Order: sequence, then C-alpha cells, then structure tokens
Amino acid sequence: MLVASHKNCRIPEDLSVYTPILVGSAFHEGTPVGFIRDDQGDNISDKNPRYNELTALYWGWKNLSSDYVGLVQYRRYFVSGRIKGTDKFKNILTRTDLEKLVAGNKIIVPKKRHYYIETIESHYLHSHSADGMKALKVIFSKMPKNYRLALNHVLSSKSAHMFNMFIMERSEFSAYSSWLFDVLFKVEKELNYEQLQGNEKRALGFLSEIMLDVWLTANDKVYKEVPVSFMEKQHWVKKISIFLLNKISGGRWRLNTHIK
Repeated sequence: MLVASHKNCRIPEDLSVYTPILVGSAFHEGTPVGFIRDDQGDNISDKNPRYNELTALYWGWKNLSSDYVGLVQYRRYFVSGRIKGTDKFKNILTRTDLEKLVAGNKIIVPKKRHYYIETIESHYLHSHSADGMKALKVIFSKMPKNYRLALNHVLSSKSAHMFNMFIMERSEFSAYSSWLFDVLFKVEKELNYEQLQGNEKRALGFLSEIMLDVWLTANDKVYKEVPVSFMEKQHWVKKISIFLLNKISGGRWRLNTHIK
C-alpha cells in the first residue's frame, strides 16, 4: 500500500503493508526515514507539480510487481469500522483486515463522497478553472461511446469515489493505470499552462479524482467500498464559507486541499 506524501509525516507502524513514498522526489535532495522515492526507475516525479499524488501511482504501476497495489495519502487512510480510542492511526486497516478484503474483492474504493446540492461537474467548476474540464471533454469526445456515456454519468452525479484512493488486484491496477495516464497525457497536451495560475497548474491531479468512477462505470466493474478517515484537523467553517461564496458568486475561491 503506497502512502503518498510530499513531506515528512507520521507513518503507519507496519511498513510491511504500508510504504510511504515521497512524491515529487525530483525536487527533494533528502528522503524522510522510512520513505521511498518516486524518482527511481521509470517515473514522472518531475511532473508532480501538475499530477499531485499521481506520480506515486505512476511509480507503482511501472515499478511494483505485487499481487495487489493500493494508494492512500498521508492525510487519508482506509479504516475499519472499529473505533480504537482517539488515535486515528489505530483505526487504519491492518494486514489482517486487508487480507480479508482482497480475498473476496479485486477492487476496493472509498465510500462515495456526497455533494447533495450540486453535481460533480458544477462542484469542480465552482472550485477550479474551467480549462481542465474543457480539455478533458475534448479528449473524451474522441473516445469510445461507453467512456463518453460514463463521463456524462459521473459529471451529472452528486456523489463520487474521490481522493485517488483504492486497492486493486494487479491486472485491474495495470488496466486502470494504463487507461488513466493515456487520458491525462492527452489532456496535458490540450492545456495551455502559461494561462493557468497557482493551484490550477495542478488541473490534471484535480481531474484525476473524477476518472476512477468513469473507468469503473465504463467497464462495469464490481467493487467494495470501505470507510476513509481524515487524519488531520479539517477546517470545515472555512471550507463551507468558500463553498457558499462559490455558489453565490460563481467565483473560484480555491482551497489548497491537495498534495503538492
């Protein structure tokens, strides 16, 4: 299970299950204790400013041979339904939990995040520049019908499996990764990065959160949902305030909520 992080942070104790990986290692001289780097072997580490935690995903796709591969983030982990005190790290999935899960499931994803009063597309456009979404639609207009329909379905939905988190059997992981990066590399060529400012240069990372459900839907994949826990304090008042400002004004008051 790869744990993507752009900085030194608390990591799970069982390193036989969880492998912390320093994303954007190409921009870091040192490596935190217990971490591996995403700039070794076949990699896109130098694209981290555009791809966020996906540089860890790419590294895993190209360099791991495990029967199952998973991706979580330093701030978000899959957890069991059992609550063990106030330390959230005590609730993350153990080796035993994971072995039981993969025994009967080839694809494991987070429980859906619900937006209730707006669609996935409107939420994206209220939070980010429209440039990325426009480029994505250009690429999908040239794709097979099942993918076009799946994209429309996901964008019009009010919930999705977010965060770029999953656990997959090797063949499913390879199929998803191959498809995902083929799409994103094409979208990257459509974007004019000179016109994108600040966080919007990370459009590919933001768009990728939508792609998992598109792939699952287009290919009629069966999956198991598992709860996710956010390990740090969440600024809900600030998030809700900015969300409401975006809804009212049509503006994009952006929150930096993604891995750099």
